[in-house]
Amino acid sequence: MFEFDQYLGFLAFLVILTMGFWLMIFLVAFLPYWIGGSVTELLKEMRAKKKKEKELKA
Repeated sequence: MFEFDQYLGFLAFLVILTMGFWLMIFLVAFLPYWIGGSVTELLKEMRAKKKKEKELKA
């Protein structure tokens, strides 16, 4: 039926497929959340800086 080399090749294929699946889940789920949080914090800092400069001028 199957020889040992074919079995190892099939196991390697399954491992690579599983790793790719979890990498895809990570990229789709966590990366946008991380980028969105970073952008939000950057905007908050920019608004605070503008507000502080406005207060110093007044």
